[in-house]
Amino acid sequence: PLTSSPSREFSLQMEPQDPVLPAGRSLLVNCSTSCPHPELITLETSLPKEVIDEDQGWAAFRLSNVTGDSKIICSAFCNGSQMTSSSNITVYRFPELVELDLLPRWQPVGENLTLQCHVWGGAPRAQLTLVLLRGEEELSRQPAVGEPAEGTATVLAGRGDYGAKFTCRAELDLRPRGLGLFQNTSAPRQLRTFVLPMAAPRLVAPLSLEVGTSWPVDCTLDGLFPVSEAQVQLALGDQMLNPAVSIHGDTLRATATVIARADQEGAQEIVCNVTLGGESREARANLTVFTFLGPILNLSETNVTEGSKVNVSCTAGPRVQVMLDGDLARAPGEPAQLQVTATEGDDGRYFFCNAILEVDGEILHRNVTAQLRVLYGPKIDPAKCPQRLAWKDRTSHILQCEARGNPVPQLQCLHEGSRREVPIGTPFLVKLHHNGTYHCQAVSPRGTYTLLVVMHVQGKQKRVILGVVTAIVALMCIFGKQTRSGFYHVNQQDTSLPLRPVQPKEAVELEQS
Repeated sequence: PLTSSPSREFSLQMEPQDPVLPAGRSLLVNCSTSCPHPELITLETSLPKEVIDEDQGWAAFRLSNVTGDSKIICSAFCNGSQMTSSSNITVYRFPELVELDLLPRWQPVGENLTLQCHVWGGAPRAQLTLVLLRGEEELSRQPAVGEPAEGTATVLAGRGDYGAKFTCRAELDLRPRGLGLFQNTSAPRQLRTFVLPMAAPRLVAPLSLEVGTSWPVDCTLDGLFPVSEAQVQLALGDQMLNPAVSIHGDTLRATATVIARADQEGAQEIVCNVTLGGESREARANLTVFTFLGPILNLSETNVTEGSKVNVSCTAGPRVQVMLDGDLARAPGEPAQLQVTATEGDDGRYFFCNAILEVDGEILHRNVTAQLRVLYGPKIDPAKCPQRLAWKDRTSHILQCEARGNPVPQLQCLHEGSRREVPIGTPFLVKLHHNGTYHCQAVSPRGTYTLLVVMHVQGKQKRVILGVVTAIVALMCIFGKQTRSGFYHVNQQDTSLPLRPVQPKEAVELEQS
């Protein structure tokens, strides 16, 4: 506001009135009066000044390095009275630094996030405002208070905020002073939100694994966001595995193959660790790595002659219980043994060696077999080769006869006189010449065995002549008497028939008729 002390009708004026200028700039101030004979026109100020020019009724001053708000007063004397005029200088500064505080590296979805902005410098503070933004969306607007000025805003983090950029903007509004709106924006901060379920991953792994063998291990976790940012590790003890990772929706699955090493024998642990947003979820599974040696079944000889001694042993590794043909060894780790005297019945015999190992309450079995071959001479079982046969002439029959031995013998049955061979095991037509005694011989490199078989062949019987005569006489009774000479005359009324012996000639005639 302009203030002055009038001397009659004269006044004192100052230009410019209430100026606004950037900090550190210079300002030209002109003091003038309508008094015709003014005395001592001066400018009262705490700022560095110099007189630029002056004349009757006016004086010009330069104020240098104006760095702060200030009040200046023009003063003059007219006819012995003092006249004054004052003005307020307003200095504006753009903020030196506008900074949005660092955001958390990861922000859980569903939790509040507080944004903080700090502004250093900036004047006049009454025209300075702090604005917090998400992209172009204005989250809060607050006046700048204090040094540094601080502005805050709270947002509820969601999945949609993943990758969102947040900024802080300082606004110096000098439009009421005839200037513009000046803005200074901080560097953007990008937010990453995430969802990591509280549940542990699902880990599928074997309870035990034999040294040198492999088995797949599977680790799965559902409900991850963003699932592509999740990291997974699988390890067997201190051995890091190399899993194949696949993503289906919000599910992460890691599969690796575990190969048990000899130096890992004993209790081990498989660990699956899923990390997202700086947090981890872990699942563990116990695994026992074991060695299962054997079983080993050993026969002192696998091919022996009848009557030989054969030593049989069944062995396995430490902690393994073995059983040979149903008989347990005395203790785990010790062998099971037996000795047999080879007989014909042992030919083709299988010996069974069973190994049993308990691993974490699970019983594991392994078996191995070995076969014994016993060499013995040929034999024919009389029960399988009938020694007396009664067959009829011109009928079909099969001679059943079997021989055994190792090596397998050749079997043939030869007629005692003619040395004719009769087929064995196949049908043949029996004739009278097959009648007689047969030598059935089983022959192998280990000897010969002979069994006698008697074959009795019965021929067909001739018709009884008396039967023929009786039949003829009966026919004559039916069809009437014959008149040919040499034959009886049959009376139809007579029921009795005297008989006499038939002579050989008559029998021939009857047979021919």
